[in-house]
Order: sequence, then structure tokens, then C-alpha cells
Amino acid sequence: METEFRHSVIAFGGGVLVSAVALVLVPEGIKELALPWIISAFVLGGLAFWGLETLLDRSKSSMAQLVAMLSDFVPEAVALGAAFATGEGAGMLLAVLIGLQNLPEGFNAYRELDSSSKLKGWKLIACLAACVPLGPLAGWIGYQHLASFPRVVDFIMLFAASGILYLTFQDLAPQAKTENQRAPAIGAVFGFLLGLIGHVLLEG
Repeated sequence: METEFRHSVIAFGGGVLVSAVALVLVPEGIKELALPWIISAFVLGGLAFWGLETLLDRSKSSMAQLVAMLSDFVPEAVALGAAFATGEGAGMLLAVLIGLQNLPEGFNAYRELDSSSKLKGWKLIACLAACVPLGPLAGWIGYQHLASFPRVVDFIMLFAASGILYLTFQDLAPQAKTENQRAPAIGAVFGFLLGLIGHVLLEG
């Protein structure tokens, strides 16, 4: 039961991630960009996250999940700050989805670090808590400095969307799969549904 619950949490996070890509990051990211820039942002995002994971894998770092969480969280937070500064209605939905997606990612990061790092207990929690200010800092940068550059914000959104898709299918989806258990897949459906509900409510 514990294993099934853990895999369901991972799958739920994957569903939320996909909803963030499908309902916010891509629709908002393509508004101001020409097709060549859209392609460039998406290709660079995927390659950057692939390269980062390759380096982490070769280094055998126990911080892999934490770095992966921050690598998509920070650019999203920058885009979030800019979205609020420009009065975009997508800002609130993106804020909710960023929060929801980082719950299962934080859960995974804690488990990975707890099993492979020398940090244990409160020291590990303190390490994770130390990363919290990065989100507001990135959001402030987006709010104060990037709101007047919508194309830059759109590029960042598509870059993050591409990286999220890579991480979802490279890491989260395989982890969610368990033998003879179907609850994790339903978790992914509910994760996406939650994002869809938020999108409809805010649009209405």
C-alpha cells in the first residue's frame, strides 16, 4: 500500500506538470514569438535539461532530484513574476500549478536525499528549506525586470515547458509505473484534471 501511494503521488505530480505545460506555459509562451523562436526555445530547453541530467548522472550526485526540481522551478518562477506584473490572468493558475507540482517533486527529493546523502532528519529539511527563497527571488526578478520584455518571458516559458516534458517522461513516468497496480495512472489523470479545473474556473 505504501509503495502504491508513493507511486500515485509521483504520477499525480506528473499530471500536474503536464497540465502546467498544456494549459499555461505553451499557450502563453507562443503568444508573442515567431515560429523560429518557438522552435529554438523548445529545442534548447530539452537539450539543457538532458545535458543537466547527464552531468548529474555521471557525477553520481545524491542531489539529482533536488537540482531537477530547482531547474524547472526557477524559470517558472521568473515567468510567474512577469505574468503578474503584466496583469496576465494566467499568473494565478501558474502559481497554483507551480506549488502543486513541487509538492511531489519535494517529496521525491527528500526521499532521494534521505536514502543517499549524509544529511538526515532536520539537517536535510533545513537544506531543502534553504532553497525556498530562490522561488520568490526569481519571481521578483521576473516582476521587476522582465515584465516589459514579453518575448523574453515567452521564451523562458517555452524553455521551461520543454524541460518539464523531458523530466516528466524521463523521470516521473517511469517511477510511477508499478506491476499490477493501476492507481498511479489514475493519479496522473487527477493531477491533470486539477490543472484543468483551475484553468476553467479562472477563464470563467
